[in-house]
Amino acid sequence: MSDKPTPPWANEIPEGSFISCAPTYKVGEYFDRFHKTSYDGLTYYFFDPTEHGYEKGKKYPLLVFMHGYTNAMEGDVCINYTGAEFYSKDDYQKTLGGAYVLVPLANEYRGDDGKVHGSWNDSHIAQIHDLICDFMKNQAEPNGGISKKVIFGNSRGGTMSIKIPVRYPDFFDIAIPVGADAIVDDNNLEVFEKNNIGLFLAMGKRDEINSYEERIKPALPRLEKLKKSFIFTPDWVYNGDHGIASINFGFEMGQHCDDGTPMEPRLPKGITGWLAEAFKD
Repeated sequence: MSDKPTPPWANEIPEGSFISCAPTYKVGEYFDRFHKTSYDGLTYYFFDPTEHGYEKGKKYPLLVFMHGYTNAMEGDVCINYTGAEFYSKDDYQKTLGGAYVLVPLANEYRGDDGKVHGSWNDSHIAQIHDLICDFMKNQAEPNGGISKKVIFGNSRGGTMSIKIPVRYPDFFDIAIPVGADAIVDDNNLEVFEKNNIGLFLAMGKRDEINSYEERIKPALPRLEKLKKSFIFTPDWVYNGDHGIASINFGFEMGQHCDDGTPMEPRLPKGITGWLAEAFKD
């Protein structure tokens, strides 16, 4: 910890716990399972389950992952940063019964002013929707098509994972935002309620993007009534070494233990198990 800033909550952690400053999973192990192409000026990666043992002629769910601020500048690593990489793994695919995975990239770049430009904003909403529709028509339909559609997102991508279903309320079946509180806005909640959009909200109570006490807690009664809702707001976020996660830069917004250990008793089979049950409806 000597070369890392001390998080402001360091003196609050449970006795016997320790702070972990980096994830423990291997990055890039499954990148070769993804194709890279583009649509309407946006690069995107995709995984096709029918190329990995799942029969053609069947419909499979589509998992769309929206990356966070600056992540597109990392190239292929963005696949991992979104959380999409592991969804191409054999065990994840087996739990889901096969699923397409799609990762669009914003045209991010660092300008002469030193700031990052081109990140996700409202102007991308229709473009992302059209990209997904094109992928479904030209990649998935020839193989059997798409059943359920799920949109994931973290940080700025988490906000997009809410705004896109709100703009196209009959398009997505489930939204899974991480580290984004836009869902608690009254208009967004109304759209989710009216259109029976499922919600898995993952956000640590010490998330710095928003205040749990001020923004999330008051909205819990409505959030918990949403169709297929699951609200995961752990007191502490853990890495694979079972230490309490601290990135010590940017925003604290993690939500899981990355070695696969269930950190939530209500999710004995993890989020993939939860999704598999949701897909049965």
